[in-house]
Amino acid sequence: MPRAVHVLALGIFAMVTSEFVVAGLMPQMAGGLGVTVPQIGYLITAFAMAMAFGGPFLTVAVLRLRPKPALMTLFVIFLVGNVLAATASGYALMLVARVITGVASQAFFGVAISLTAQLARPEVRGRAMAVVLNGLMLGTLLGLPLSTLAGAAFGWRAAFWAIAVLTVVAALCTAAGVPAVGHADGGGSLREEMTAFRSRRLWLALSTSTFVIGATFCAFSYFNPILTEVTGFGGGAVPVLLIAYGAATVAGNHVVGRLADRYAVPVLLCGLLLNLLSLSGFALLAHLKAPAVMFMMGMGLVGVTMNPAMATRVQRAANARPLVNTVHASCITFGVVIGSWGGGLAIGVFGLRAPLWLGAVLAAVGAATLIPDLARRARRAPADGHDSCTKSAALARATSVRPGMPPSR
Repeated sequence: MPRAVHVLALGIFAMVTSEFVVAGLMPQMAGGLGVTVPQIGYLITAFAMAMAFGGPFLTVAVLRLRPKPALMTLFVIFLVGNVLAATASGYALMLVARVITGVASQAFFGVAISLTAQLARPEVRGRAMAVVLNGLMLGTLLGLPLSTLAGAAFGWRAAFWAIAVLTVVAALCTAAGVPAVGHADGGGSLREEMTAFRSRRLWLALSTSTFVIGATFCAFSYFNPILTEVTGFGGGAVPVLLIAYGAATVAGNHVVGRLADRYAVPVLLCGLLLNLLSLSGFALLAHLKAPAVMFMMGMGLVGVTMNPAMATRVQRAANARPLVNTVHASCITFGVVIGSWGGGLAIGVFGLRAPLWLGAVLAAVGAATLIPDLARRARRAPADGHDSCTKSAALARATSVRPGMPPSR
């Protein structure tokens, strides 16, 4: 495994920590900026929408740069956004800062994942994806709690300054530890990058990723009220449960990364079906603490942890270049938006268990999007078996001992 892959994971950790920081600082930021808590919530939406819509455009803007200079450029833009957030004197400036960091974060994801695929050997590419995406899992596990603690101890601006320092550290590590390589085959040209989007297989793979993440975030976005108001946990227990959930995502990401190279589609199918089971079980037994925690951990193991398999499938359906990976990240972000928005609507109509049922429905739809790939694999299997038999027979004939000839060696 190239050392540079671990360095890229540090950059993603910085980006994800910035993404989640507002969620842990809502009351302090509302008081400091003189706005309401719902208005601070809109900063999260603005970040997500900037990622989804702005990320691909920024990726196009840095497309002709080689991967390492592109990453360093994105670090600079991301740093500017976080410094702007740390010094923002009003809500409007904070909104601009969140848009800048959201756009830079998404483009960084695309370039970093593309570079990971370029640096790793084909037979360990799925494992390399898992390593670099550990930055995402650790951002969920550690980034949010640590930034929340920093904000509580030193003020909300300190959390953004800490992310700015982390960004500088990640940039310096990238400058020292990531090799200066050229573009991947066919990379660097917008026309070449755009040809991939003619593939129906690619769009099907992108839709699966959206449903995988949408199903997960239907529940994840509302864990706090579900665990406190339905399950009956005290407010102090929720952070501990969320850390346990984050630990489950790290473990699941490791396992999926090991399997993604050879079994991307079967892993996705198993993950979606197990997530369907976990969401349905959580919805049915949310009033009981032990089953609720068990099904919550089940979601952690098979939810966002599908990322290495999703990335592997998308790259095989198209290519591993930056624009494809950035658009894939945008589809994942759409899943976050769909899950959180749809879950909120469902609560308003059906109550707090409704997001869990909606997540189960999205998981079922995601599994259905795998049917064409599964059918293609089923059709190919007999043909591959026939080809293997034919090759074996030919080899046997070629190596057989003929009269008057010495045995083959």
